[in-house]
Amino acid sequence: MAETKTDLETDKYLLDKLAVIKNDGEKTKFHLYKIGLVLDQILSDEQSDTADEIIAKLLAFCEGRNEISTDDIRTFMITSLRDLGLDQAAEKYIAYRQQDIKKFEEAVDPRIKLEQLLSKKDNIVHENANKDSNVFSTQRDLTAGMVGKSLGLKMMPETVAKAHLRGDIHYHDLDYSPMTEMTNCCLVDFKEMLAHGFEIGNTDVTPPHSIETATALMVQIFANVASSQYGGCSSDRTDELLAPYAEMNYKKHLAEAAKWVEPDQREAFAKSRTKKDIYDAMQALEYGINTLLSSQGQTPFTTVGFGLGTSWIEREIQKAILQIRIEGMGKQHRTAIFPKLIFTLKRGLNLKPSDPNYDVKELAIECSTKRMYPDILMYDKIIELTGSFKSPMGCRSFLQGWKDENGKEVNAGRMNLGVVTINLPRIAIESKGNMAIFWEIFNERAAIAKKALLNKIEHAKMAKPQNAPILYQSGAFGKRLKDNESVDQLFTHRRATISLGYIGLYEVGTVFFGPKWEHNQTAHDFTVEIVKRMHDYCVAWEKEYDYHFSLYSTPAESLTDTFCQLDEDRFGKIPDITEKEYYTNSFHYDVRKNPTPFEKLTFEKDYPVYASGGFIHYCEYPNLKQNPKALEAVWDWAYDQVGYLGTNTSIDHCYKCGFDGEFKPTAKGFECPVCGNRDPDTCDVVKRTCGYLGNPQKRPMVHGRHKEIASRVKNMTLGSLD
Repeated sequence: MAETKTDLETDKYLLDKLAVIKNDGEKTKFHLYKIGLVLDQILSDEQSDTADEIIAKLLAFCEGRNEISTDDIRTFMITSLRDLGLDQAAEKYIAYRQQDIKKFEEAVDPRIKLEQLLSKKDNIVHENANKDSNVFSTQRDLTAGMVGKSLGLKMMPETVAKAHLRGDIHYHDLDYSPMTEMTNCCLVDFKEMLAHGFEIGNTDVTPPHSIETATALMVQIFANVASSQYGGCSSDRTDELLAPYAEMNYKKHLAEAAKWVEPDQREAFAKSRTKKDIYDAMQALEYGINTLLSSQGQTPFTTVGFGLGTSWIEREIQKAILQIRIEGMGKQHRTAIFPKLIFTLKRGLNLKPSDPNYDVKELAIECSTKRMYPDILMYDKIIELTGSFKSPMGCRSFLQGWKDENGKEVNAGRMNLGVVTINLPRIAIESKGNMAIFWEIFNERAAIAKKALLNKIEHAKMAKPQNAPILYQSGAFGKRLKDNESVDQLFTHRRATISLGYIGLYEVGTVFFGPKWEHNQTAHDFTVEIVKRMHDYCVAWEKEYDYHFSLYSTPAESLTDTFCQLDEDRFGKIPDITEKEYYTNSFHYDVRKNPTPFEKLTFEKDYPVYASGGFIHYCEYPNLKQNPKALEAVWDWAYDQVGYLGTNTSIDHCYKCGFDGEFKPTAKGFECPVCGNRDPDTCDVVKRTCGYLGNPQKRPMVHGRHKEIASRVKNMTLGSLD
């Protein structure tokens, strides 16, 4: 649509005092830009003056009114178009409305959704790289999920449901929430559960007396927690958590040594046996997790944080975790996808060669060059950004610092209630480069996202403790509630988080400043301001409702594809935006470009200051197995720059020809560049899907995510940091 004769930035155009009454009776602010977008769809370029005329008439029609119904607007539009002799445009307008109604009716009809699933016409079969849609349990979960999605749309405000269907926002995990009152992700309170025992099913589990039993119980807790929520679950400070149980092993071995071993050899004997016990226990944890399937038909999305322990037992646990991951799984020594490993760097502990745990850091570097994990937490920066130190829940969701009524800092046992993500590229496209209109649309979408988040909170509060005993009654969420107690006591007063997400800052910058805006300070400041304003909304909502609203840099595995595809269908192929066939995750640098790791992290580091509810940085590397010092140089430099850093390096392996490095992306998947092998049984292909790893040969991902991964360019070359 051409520039209207009405100044788009005037109060008259924004019509602040006029309310629109929706079909369901809800009142919202009047946004004239929406009329312009509709006219763009139904009028030709030659009819742009007509669009201006219709808008001017509509302004006159609304003058003096306090409110107007959507039916009134539709009637006016059809009448005006026909009065101007634009009968074909009027029919397009009617068809546009009918298509919108049909889409909503189909989305809330379980029969239609099930038919789409069974005919494999819905992307849901590939939207989660951790789900194998060929497995019966996954198929059952997907089937139930399609019913849950259709019914869930009816359980939220209609404006939210339609915004989700249009792609203005994304109501995450609609297959589980709001139809069921599940929570999202959490930091499991393993310390409390192991120390005091718990119940699973019909079993009353007593506290363990060895590290082997402790890790076996952790596997069962992970499985049950994962089946009672829909997001990731994490074990924080795992080396310190398990050390007391390894100490029990050590004391038993000392007692045994007193009977059979010479006095001067007893301690060495006990330590040797304990080290073996630790290794076996941590190996059992890794294999145990990877042989599980949750009720959702997937390997539980688990994260193990570690690295701060200083005793010899804690150090042995740290080393065992890394050694087992380096060794790989099974006869072919494949890279384990779960648990996600997160190692903590801390100044004075393991950062420099003179630090007492520097040898463990060296092992972590070796592990990252060979298995991509562990990702790294920078101890001081995490405290600065989030208010306290803790591992993320799942791949990137961070709790904020919080103290209970006694002033005690609490991290374990807290959780996230869900995420709603705003489609930022769409706002930029719709604004046509006009910042005043951008902010108007932005504010409207934020208001819709707020409604969606409040809907998630209200449904989560409806859960009963007996709905998820492992969470609410056995201690995983930090307290043990009775059947008649409210679960809201675990959520309110900012104990839990509820997250506003975002995607596609790169594309937003491209709309306003072109595709090479990374070094444009004005562009950078504008995109940071977007994140800051979302953060400010979260702060205001938190004060209003006493729940912690956090800003979350969405790991857009399926949204990479979904939002972009919806916008391509609506706006066409836009160079460097929809034409790429994917949108960029959250605040990340354009993956098609090759800044150095230092340039990339410098560009990204300003965003988590406001988006501390969820974030991760990563850099792309070639095969680093022969160049671990290059990776260490990045880690050391990044310590005071970013809080959370992942390693993307080439670790694909072909068991047919022995190739080790980067497989070639093709339309049929990834293939060995030497022999062309694509057989998942004879090759191991591991890619960082978003915040976690995936094996696209075994579990294909959505088209947009495949395109994004195939477009990634390395941030350094071999030897560039020697």
